[in-house]
Amino acid sequence: MKTLFKENKPMMATILSGCLIILGIFLSLHTYVRIAPLFYILSFIIGGFYQAKEGLKDTVENKKLNVDILMILAAVGASLIGYWMEGALLIFIFSLSGSLEVYATNKSTKAITGLMNLTPENALLIQKEDAIIEVPTNSLKIGDKLLVPKGASIPIDGVILTGNGLIDESAVSGETLPIEKIAGDEVIGGTINLAEAFTMQVAKDSSDTLFAKILRMVDEAQSTPSKTATMIEKIENKYVAIVLISVPVMIAFFYFILQWSWNESFYRGMVLLTVASPCALVASAVPATLSAISNGAKKGILFKGGAYLENFGLIKAIAFDKTGTLTSGKLVMTDAFFKAGEDEKKIQMVCTALEKMSTHPIAKAIVLAFEDQGHPSFMMEDVNDLTGYGLSGTAFGSQWKIGKKEYVVKSTETATFSTDAEKIQKEGKTVIYVSRNDQLVAYFGLQDIPKKEAKEMIRYFKSQGVYTIMLTGDHMATGEAIGKQLEIDEVKANCLPDEKAQIIKQLKEQYGTIAMVGDGINDAPALANASIGIAMGAGTDIAIDVADVVLMKNELAQLSYSHQLSNRLKKITLQNIIFAISVIILLIFSNLFQVINLPLGVVGHEGSTILVILNGLRLLRSPSASTDSTTKNLDT
Repeated sequence: MKTLFKENKPMMATILSGCLIILGIFLSLHTYVRIAPLFYILSFIIGGFYQAKEGLKDTVENKKLNVDILMILAAVGASLIGYWMEGALLIFIFSLSGSLEVYATNKSTKAITGLMNLTPENALLIQKEDAIIEVPTNSLKIGDKLLVPKGASIPIDGVILTGNGLIDESAVSGETLPIEKIAGDEVIGGTINLAEAFTMQVAKDSSDTLFAKILRMVDEAQSTPSKTATMIEKIENKYVAIVLISVPVMIAFFYFILQWSWNESFYRGMVLLTVASPCALVASAVPATLSAISNGAKKGILFKGGAYLENFGLIKAIAFDKTGTLTSGKLVMTDAFFKAGEDEKKIQMVCTALEKMSTHPIAKAIVLAFEDQGHPSFMMEDVNDLTGYGLSGTAFGSQWKIGKKEYVVKSTETATFSTDAEKIQKEGKTVIYVSRNDQLVAYFGLQDIPKKEAKEMIRYFKSQGVYTIMLTGDHMATGEAIGKQLEIDEVKANCLPDEKAQIIKQLKEQYGTIAMVGDGINDAPALANASIGIAMGAGTDIAIDVADVVLMKNELAQLSYSHQLSNRLKKITLQNIIFAISVIILLIFSNLFQVINLPLGVVGHEGSTILVILNGLRLLRSPSASTDSTTKNLDT
């Protein structure tokens, strides 16, 4: 509560305004009737200052009418005919709704501005003579050498030079487990070193760090309204003009046609000016959109504008890059075949020893598959690396080879043993052969397997009637194999970057609103051409820069969540609009039939504004971790 007042001066003014009204009413009840208006006037000035200032500034600078002008005129009008308390109450409740809107905005940005505090203001710079001085983080240059003590926040993005780090990256990835880093590994500014001190080299300018980009993107998003908010803003100016014209016309109608007294006619005009004001309508979209953007940002989903969040729920088709997006981007051994009678452990030892001599992704996958089997390690003799084909070496008195079929297999006698090789190859897997003295003894199937959450995410979009497509540069067999596992509607293989972009254009014409998800440089043209370009956070900078949405946690489940969040934003905004219009119509007719007075009109009208703001704040709620429970939470 203390923070609420400290960060929201309009709220403090509102409360003081309310206290003055209470004091004015107290004086009126105790025969100090002449003094009471002074307190009401003070309540006017204090409670209405911020709203009047913004309203007049907007009118003068932008030549645009707004609801603030209507409220000021209604309060002044009520006071002119002696309704001081009603006028002050109008300003008070109007000020309260404005203060709550400021609160909603502050609350929706609080999670984002908190990121600024994660990056330390100062860093420990290591000079040429190894002297260490403390300097401002924003003065660091690429190539500077820094010391990061144990327990300290990493000041800027860079690379570890010496020492090992245990880095808490939860602020970026949301992962609770710290990550081990060694010399040569990248580190992110704002994350925390939990292990011993290490030295690092600055790799990015302070304005180009990951946190700087996050803050920039969210700031841009919150200043870019949704289509609904933009439409309401356009209507506001014309609506206010219509109300300003209608009020004197209705006063004349009441006075000359219905033969009401001048005081009653003018009073009903002021009530009409109050209840017809579109305050609640104007507040229907913006607080809700800001809350939804903040909700996404807390989950690691950065929308670069309210329009992209709003449109996410409208997509009719979604296209995915394969490698690194739907799959992990790393080969994994999925099949292993050993010839009958062969010593499997010996073959595994040989394969591990040979492949340790290579840095190829296939070699790493084989080493990873067999290294933890508990076999003793040894060095191969006469190792030969034939680039593009495989490796050979001597062990246990035999010549061993591992690699492609044409390099390894020399004898046709092994054809029966290798019958399943073609089968797994048709499944899109890479087949690696092993021979001893040119006799085939084993072969393995390797594949870049889908991410665990990929299938569930694809099923979600299909259940929502969204057509799914995979675009890959791999050959058709690999693409179709992954597509079949994930139950994707369509697979397009052998795609070059320009071809991906062309396919996206065609799909856009066919389906209208289409999203594209990718992570690499080759995906950038397609991301730029999609209705909504979505970049994986672990992808390249260029993919992140051209995308409209960035998934910082690199989790595909965030796509389902984004779609649900968009639908919920649309649902809440529609609720607000229908509710606001219904209240305005009800209050206008109640005024025409003299059912309500100005205080009731104020409470009804400004109360509806407060309710739509609070309804929008519901989008700040954090859902549970699982997709199923997320769906339930978001649809409530």
